[in-house]
Amino acid sequence: MTKILTTTLVGLLITSLFVSSSGWAMADNGDKSPIKHVVVIFQENISYDHYFGTYPNALNPPGEPVFTPLPHTPDSNGLTPALLTHNPNLYNPFRLDRTHLILCGTSNEYHGEQIAYDGGLVDKFVQKQGGAEVDGGVSNCSSTANGNESMSYYDGNSVTGLWNYAQHFAMSDSNFATEFGSTLLGHINLISGDTSGVTDGTVVGGQVIANQESMFDDCAKTPAVPIFLTGKNLGDLLNEKGITWGWFAGGFKPTTKWDGIAGHKAVCNATGKRTQSDNGTTKIYGSHYDPFMYYNSTANTHHLRPISNATIGYTDQANHQYDLTDFWNALSVGNMPAVSFLKAPKTQTGHAGDSSVLDEQLFIVNTINKLEQSPQWSSTAVIITYDDSDGLYDHAMPKIVNHSNDPINDFAPTCGGNKIMGDVQDRCGHGPRLPLLVISPYAKSNFISHEVTDQTSVLKFILNNWHLDFDDPISFVNQANSLDNMFDFDNHGSTSIVLLDNKTGEVSSVIPTH
Repeated sequence: MTKILTTTLVGLLITSLFVSSSGWAMADNGDKSPIKHVVVIFQENISYDHYFGTYPNALNPPGEPVFTPLPHTPDSNGLTPALLTHNPNLYNPFRLDRTHLILCGTSNEYHGEQIAYDGGLVDKFVQKQGGAEVDGGVSNCSSTANGNESMSYYDGNSVTGLWNYAQHFAMSDSNFATEFGSTLLGHINLISGDTSGVTDGTVVGGQVIANQESMFDDCAKTPAVPIFLTGKNLGDLLNEKGITWGWFAGGFKPTTKWDGIAGHKAVCNATGKRTQSDNGTTKIYGSHYDPFMYYNSTANTHHLRPISNATIGYTDQANHQYDLTDFWNALSVGNMPAVSFLKAPKTQTGHAGDSSVLDEQLFIVNTINKLEQSPQWSSTAVIITYDDSDGLYDHAMPKIVNHSNDPINDFAPTCGGNKIMGDVQDRCGHGPRLPLLVISPYAKSNFISHEVTDQTSVLKFILNNWHLDFDDPISFVNQANSLDNMFDFDNHGSTSIVLLDNKTGEVSSVIPTH
């Protein structure tokens, strides 16, 4: 007992000294809006049309949750009757129901996505993105040549929760990936807007155009040449201003701790089940799902745990990289960071093969229900968005705001041109259209933004909210629109709390905030 008490007192003393010496406990975060807490839920591999192509009109067959739009629901730039029945691709878009939950996945390769858009014709998704053959509610994952999975979509009878959030809060139908390409590009753009400056420890100056593993992550897969990035990221800026923050990822907590011996590594082998679909099991930590681990300044190489719940968000041995459970641990002691990024376990990200729409819904609804009932909700904004489209069809041709003419990696009809940001190649964008929702007491209700945004718009909103300057001339954030038009800061936080059923996605209750 004496040993336990002594350990506890030492921990509290360290925490007290740490917080007071940093000055952050008393610091004013300098925000310009009523938003004191931003929570970004960053999900996986969904195009806008795949989830919202027919919004707000659902088929409503018997046996599925019914979705009926509210009066005066605004129009969305979705799939028109012509696109549904006379699509320029080899297959027409087709609806998936709640019996078809586990998809095989399509292709989200930088060059292939450019070809799929075919210079604005948007007619090569099947040939270049394809995926499995979906027939009778079953995906044949061994068949990938000219498969039709890329043309599939869900409606409000399956992604019911997201559709109901769109009804009661704000959504964008004009939000795009910053660049063409896969998971790691989306994650890096979210926190810096600059995928250049990559090195393997010897050669500096490359660009991220595919998923690669971090040199600073014990739990990374074992590639031939791991990489890291040399520029600044949002975490560096937040640290400089003493603003609390963290990246919270499912499975980040190691199953085998680092033993402190040089050359040895922590191990992250936790697994989870897709409990809402088929009980399939997968490893839940995604090693290229934490972009801060690619920068030496913000990496937690050995997946060390925070000193205590009170130091979560501050710079201790965890260096702002945490397990998802740590977010709720911090909340339980009234220590919610100002900026939090939540990465679901792989079983709940929405990623084909690992997750399903219902497992994803379980995570999102549980998270938002908890936040809405927390003391911090009155000053919180939740942003839900995605890392890439997985190559799933979306009919909206992105505006190419940064061209690239690398003859090996770029497709000239889509990306060719002379305007190259900072003379750096292989950063063609914007890429495919992605869902984005804002859920907050200050979010506009039943509102669809048509202003063009991209992944760096989330970054820009955070930078603006805390008066942070990002001195990177070739970051996409410099030309991004913020998310301001999805908020109404004059409504005094009066948008109602909306609690959903975590299995059906249907509205359980609507609670006025005033």
